[in-house]
Amino acid sequence: MTDTPADAFPITIYHNPDCGTSRNTLAMLVAAGYAPAVVEYRKTGWTVPQLTQLLADMGAGPRAVLRDKGTPAAELGLLDPAVSDAALLAAMVAHPILVNRPIVVTPRGTRLCRPSERVLELIDRPLPDFVKEDGEVVRAAPDSTG
Repeated sequence: MTDTPADAFPITIYHNPDCGTSRNTLAMLVAAGYAPAVVEYRKTGWTVPQLTQLLADMGAGPRAVLRDKGTPAAELGLLDPAVSDAALLAAMVAHPILVNRPIVVTPRGTRLCRPSERVLELIDRPLPDFVKEDGEVVRAAPDSTG
């Protein structure tokens, strides 16, 4: 199963290298034998169509991925429930850090992978036992794909 070409199961991770959860998620993908496309969204930024598509694929609205910790969300007034989705998307484009991370896209779906173990729902190979940065062990699950 690990000899599947990378393009047969493409993976993209919208990644923040300063985030432990994002680093753990990326490391889990690599440990499972993938070479995901890594998009450092704080450098590349977002577009409204891109975010709209990711959110549609997740079945979520912008508030579901709005990050308030360590961001200007409160100062910008974005935590008010009356703020429209359009205003949230515009703020996320202007301030990419407002989008929570990591978001992972695979043929199995698109998810905000918090906690990092949520990525296991999106891959088609088992993850070997894995030790996260904080020392927590993620045990390999039996292969239920075949």
